[in-house]
Order: sequence, then C-alpha cells, then structure tokens
Amino acid sequence: MRIGRGSAILQAMTPGRATPIDVALLIPLHGSAGIFGPSCELCAELAVHELNAAGGIAGREVRLRVVDGAQPAQAARAIRPLADAGRIEAVVGWHLSSVRRAIAPIVAGRLPYVYTALYEGGERTPGVFVVGETPGRQLLPAMRWYRREHGVRRWCVVGNDYVWPRETAAAARVFAGLCDGVVTDELYLPLGTEDFGDALRRIEACDADAVLMLLVGDDAARFNRAFAAAGLDDRRRLSTLVDENVLLASGAASTRGLGAAAAYFEALVTPESLDFGARYGARFGPDAPPLNSIGESCYEGLLLLAELARRAGGLDVVEMCAIADSVAYAGPRGDLRLRERHLDQPVYLAEADGLELDVVARL
Repeated sequence: MRIGRGSAILQAMTPGRATPIDVALLIPLHGSAGIFGPSCELCAELAVHELNAAGGIAGREVRLRVVDGAQPAQAARAIRPLADAGRIEAVVGWHLSSVRRAIAPIVAGRLPYVYTALYEGGERTPGVFVVGETPGRQLLPAMRWYRREHGVRRWCVVGNDYVWPRETAAAARVFAGLCDGVVTDELYLPLGTEDFGDALRRIEACDADAVLMLLVGDDAARFNRAFAAAGLDDRRRLSTLVDENVLLASGAASTRGLGAAAAYFEALVTPESLDFGARYGARFGPDAPPLNSIGESCYEGLLLLAELARRAGGLDVVEMCAIADSVAYAGPRGDLRLRERHLDQPVYLAEADGLELDVVARL
C-alpha cells in the first residue's frame, strides 16, 4: 500500500489484536500559543491515520489522547496521572519550553517523549527526542543571511518572558558578534501582552536595523499590527516562530519586512513537502487550518516515534535511547536522521509577501 512519498517507515508490521497504543498529544489549546493548536491536531491525526493504515506502531493501532499543553502546571497535572496509571505509552507534541521542563521529569526514563517544538537547545533528559530546530541551526544562519543580503548589523530583541526567548536572545548576542553586529537592546514581555506602547518606543530609540521577534502566537500577531501602525515597519523583523497562522492573524498590512526561519513552510517546493500538502488537503479539505512548521512538526514527531519503536523493537525507553543515533527516515522535511536525540534537518528562510510566506533561501 502506498502511503506517500518517503513513507518507508510507515510500512509497519501486520496488524494484530494487540491493545492499542495511547499517545498523549500535548499541544496548546488556549493562551498565546493556542493559535497553533488546530494545525497541530490535524497534522497529528493525519500521521495516525497513515500509520494505522500501514499497521500501526509495532503492529499496534495508535490512538491519540489530546492534552492541553498551554500551561506548565496544568499540563503536568494532566500527564502525571495518565503516565502513573499506564493510560498512555508515549508523549508527543508541540508546546512551550516551560511546559517541556515540567513534563520531562515526570516521564523521564519511563515513556518516550517526542518534543516537536523549536527550542533553545540543551535538552538531555533520558527518553526525550527532539524534532524542532535549535538556535545554532536556525537563528545563526538566518542572522548571517540578513547581514549579507540586507546589511543588518544592529539588532533589537523583543521576546516573551520565559526560558526560550531569554536563552535564544543570549545565543543571539553571540551570533550578532559573529556577524559583525551587536544586540542593542532586549525587551521581555509577559505572555498575553496586548499593549506594546513602551516596547515600541524602546525599539525606536535603540536605532536597530532589525528586530528579532521571539514572541509566541497571538502575541506576535498583535505586535506585528502595533509595529506597523507605529510606522516602524521600515525596519526588518526576523522571527523563528512566525508561521502561516500568525501571518493571517497579523493581516497583510502588518507584514512588510517580516521574515521567518524554519525547517518547513507550506510554500516549500520540494517533492516531499508537496506530497504532504496534497495528502493533508485531500483528508481535511480546503477550509482546514493552514499547514505550518508547528503543525507539521507533530506529524514528524509521530513518524519519529514509529521509527524509534521499529528500530528498538518496541517502546522501551532504554532501547530507544540505545539505537537513537542509528535512526533515519524520510518525511515532509526530506531525509532526516537523529544526532544526540535531535533531528538533523535543513532550515529555510522565508519572507512575507502580504499573507504569504515565500521561501527565499535554504540556510
């Protein structure tokens, strides 16, 4: 049975009568990151549909249990009893680093945990496997590109006030120096910020060539609208977390000079990406939430879980860790492999054109 291009890992064992595998899909369903939830859920559903059509994982049907991953404490209260009672056998999903830090100790060494979000790097908890981009592979080449193509030397960082923006900004200070530049100011705002007046005044005062946006979801969209309304969009903006959903929420009048770096975009023209987009559209129709790097990462996370289980002969965390660096597979992002339990993957730079993200470079 043909599941799609690059689907060798979906050619699983003959389905039997074994108990289904329940996987917690931990994604944000409300809050600043809630804008990403619908894309995440549908991409995960597509992965499960295709996996089950090809025999499931280790010959067992896969079932998703959607868990709200918007807040660390809330997510921990939901995952802990499920794990303790054996009602889930794996955790997969996109959520903020603050949530990952709450969940990783709960499942460490007990359940495979495939974390699909871009993040600040450094995760080494046993049994955690990372799908998303890290600053050295995502942000550094993007800043080099902006220096080369647009002459950007002076950066101002605007981020939400939690671990990912702060640690990414620390990396950006180093990266700016490598690009013959400097970070002139850093601003950190609570998740859910709606009034950006003070931040905009600081951006104007710092005389930066470009703004590095480390804002999440709805916060990024509101900032984009305020930034353009203040007449600051003669400065360029770069984000490692702007996706097609944020672009739509920002509005076409608010996206001039906006760029994004990610391992996947809906507009990416590769055979693997085009085939994935066709399958997504065929299953969910033209009114489905936009494809984006965040939702696609959840699809990728389930493929990775399936391949880890195939190579390890099951879902044992110790066995998975032992074989992790031998894992390679093909997915919508192309041919990928794990290195130190992180996916090694290409990263692209896209620039906004109204409500479209046009891929302009492979970084």
